[in-house]
Amino acid sequence: MDFDFSEDHRMLRDTVREFARAQVAPGAAARDKAHKIEPQLIAQMAEMGLFGICIPQEFGGSGMDCVASTIVVEEISKACAGTGVFLSAHNSLCVDPILGFGTEAQKKKYLPKLASGETIGCFSLTEPGSGSDAGAARCMAVEQGDSWMVNGSKIFVTNGAEAGIIVLFAVTDPTDSRHRMSAFVVEQPHDGLSIAKLEHKMGIRCTSTAEFLFENCAIPSANMLDKRGGGLRVALTTLDGGRIGVAAQGLGIAEACLETAIDYARQREQFNRPIGAFPAIQDKIANMAVGIAASRMLVYRAAWLKDQKRPYGYEAAQAKLYAAEACNRAASAAVQVYGGYGFCDDYPVERLYRDAKITELYEGTSEIHRLVIARGLLDNSANAWETNR
Repeated sequence: MDFDFSEDHRMLRDTVREFARAQVAPGAAARDKAHKIEPQLIAQMAEMGLFGICIPQEFGGSGMDCVASTIVVEEISKACAGTGVFLSAHNSLCVDPILGFGTEAQKKKYLPKLASGETIGCFSLTEPGSGSDAGAARCMAVEQGDSWMVNGSKIFVTNGAEAGIIVLFAVTDPTDSRHRMSAFVVEQPHDGLSIAKLEHKMGIRCTSTAEFLFENCAIPSANMLDKRGGGLRVALTTLDGGRIGVAAQGLGIAEACLETAIDYARQREQFNRPIGAFPAIQDKIANMAVGIAASRMLVYRAAWLKDQKRPYGYEAAQAKLYAAEACNRAASAAVQVYGGYGFCDDYPVERLYRDAKITELYEGTSEIHRLVIARGLLDNSANAWETNR
């Protein structure tokens, strides 16, 4: 069994890590306070090809794989979690469904813009009344000639304010319980589409989280992804990949927590010795390290399975669940290592603690992931999930 990266993956990791430390990390606190990623940083990431990491070269991308994308999200998230999810949502939630379900014409039209960073992408599924139950969506699309007229609202759209390309899900067949929704590619700005609200969030503040309002928004029929009624399949397939991205984000945040806790434990002295000499602090650091190691194995196995074109939904759910919870444990432990200082925004652990929480919520809550994993094992253990594949 080979647990090492390929030479290409090692080179990518080293390059992105150096960039993240030099260009992303120094501005993380200011970015958090400004609620914005500076255009210069977006341009730098575009120049490095980070927006097209998995897009084939024929469409202007780097032509790399999910392991490569996971490396990018992990390293950038270690430096700034908000910037990490900005990239992750673009690559896994917008690029992936266009790659997987788009027509050749759609790929030629949209992927080059996404690969270059000229256009940012987002994914618009969640509604006020449909979160974990995606099938309960109410945003309607009614066919009118060669267009679909969309009316309704969407919430919690990561990158919503920055995005020029939206992967939208709307109800096209309300009486068909299995094929209610269809997926569309929508360009922004667009007549009939407005941003009703930008959320003020606990963490990952530098990336926008928007509420979209669709009022008689006409989407060309040529912009439908997959086929009519295929929206739920597109959404669930996309979310499987998106969970790897969130797991990588959690892994990066946890690593940042461990690194800053170690630095502080070496420098901070109490009772005439560094606090790292005390068993209580050592226990926290050891537990953080073990959680990170286990998370890494789960995350990269899921990414590798996706690249091998093998089933990976079960592993993606495991990775997202475990990495998110390990990340939150690490953030809590890091604040505890800092003591009272950890509660103040003079130190990075305060921001890391706020950023960590979202990993247990989006792309499916931890409760939903436990439900998905358990149902797969209990209901169809002979053919749904193989526990040692």
